Amino acid sequence: MISISAAAAFSFSLLSKVVDRMVSLSVGILLSTSLLHALPEAFESQADTHALFATLLGGLLGFFLLEKFAILRHSHHYEGDGHGHAHGHDKHEAGKAGWMILVGDGLHNFTDGILIAAAFLANPSLGIITGLAIIAHEIPQEIGDFIVLLNAGFTRTRAYMYNLICSLMAVVGGVLGYAMLDRAAGWIPYVLVFASSGFIYIAVSDLMPQMQRRATLRETIPQVILIAVGVGVVLFLTGREH
Repeated sequence: MISISAAAAFSFSLLSKVVDRMVSLSVGILLSTSLLHALPEAFESQADTHALFATLLGGLLGFFLLEKFAILRHSHHYEGDGHGHAHGHDKHEAGKAGWMILVGDGLHNFTDGILIAAAFLANPSLGIITGLAIIAHEIPQEIGDFIVLLNAGFTRTRAYMYNLICSLMAVVGGVLGYAMLDRAAGWIPYVLVFASSGFIYIAVSDLMPQMQRRATLRETIPQVILIAVGVGVVLFLTGREH
């Protein structure tokens, strides 16, 4: 709900500078959560190391394929974009993309709920960090979703409410994930590795390329500072535990 509300506020007020900075902060949080906390937590367990690395590889490839199948969200047209279509064609196509995004986000949020449940079962502080990381990386993603929904003809209220309903799928995933993983504690290291593969993939394949488009020194310095802030937040929240 925090992610959806923040994304709506940014989208509806077009605070693009804040969005760009949120991307940099998200990269720091996602990478440090994965590489400095979740993966060590998994590999320090009794799980087979080769199986964990296979899970990491499978997760990275799986997220790559999922992005391929979801390419529609990046290939929609806009009404009046200069393409030679009949009036209303682009908006009709964008409308279908809008509903596809809602379905995809619902499934994505369901998975997030399972990952949060697994992280809390492994360690409460890891669960909090995982929740914060998901909030951070969801905001830029949801901003893009809002733009597509508005282009598809959704009013601001409808776009907000439908996205909010989709976000509640995380609650369903969390409850089911808790029920299943509580009886199968051996799954937790593998789910944590799978979660880490998702965080790493999102940061490296999606967010960091966005940052690379802003290559001037004036834009790079804030990016580096905010990545460091994201890493520092994770280190601060995990320091007492270690």
